[in-house]
Amino acid sequence: MTAVNPLPNILTWIRLIAGLVMFTLLAGAAGGIPFLSDQLVVDAQFDMIRWAFFAFVIGAITDFLDGFLARKLHAETAWGATLDPIADKILVCGTILGLFALRPLPEVAVPAAVILFREFAVSALRESAASRGHVLKVTWLAKWKTTLQLVALGLLLLVEAWAALGLEVDPNTITPTRQAAVVLMWVAAAVTLWTGWDYARAARAAIPHEN
Repeated sequence: MTAVNPLPNILTWIRLIAGLVMFTLLAGAAGGIPFLSDQLVVDAQFDMIRWAFFAFVIGAITDFLDGFLARKLHAETAWGATLDPIADKILVCGTILGLFALRPLPEVAVPAAVILFREFAVSALRESAASRGHVLKVTWLAKWKTTLQLVALGLLLLVEAWAALGLEVDPNTITPTRQAAVVLMWVAAAVTLWTGWDYARAARAAIPHEN
């Protein structure tokens, strides 16, 4: 029996850990860690936001690499297929919660809520279907949905980390970046809703109706 190359699953684990680290850093920068909040200074906040951005970038890169390598190396496994959407949800949901911990973002509150609600709903559908012996496979559109989410959230996080990254604070650059992020968040939310509806239809067809 040929051993399966573990690299794709390792990358997926890196994304999962990067998501947790990123959220913890953003929560810390927002004063959400009790034993650090009293000693939080601007430099420490900047450090945490900067490293949170780097953790996000690492996680986002692995989202492309793990699936690509799994197909390229013929290393697709049931465990990888299970872990991959979990890592995606931790990175996406952790970024949304971390950004809103830093400050209110009313311009993306609705699309962010749509994304969060859909992710939890689809997870519940997957669990319910799995308990009855059915697997709801990840579609290609759902993969593109995750890419859209990560690009939009990456731009939002970039705006929040702008000064922390040592970039010149120029409204002529920051404002268009923020506007692009907001537009992409709405686009991502629309695609998120569409894929959620696809999963709902698939689950309804797979799960027998009971009186």
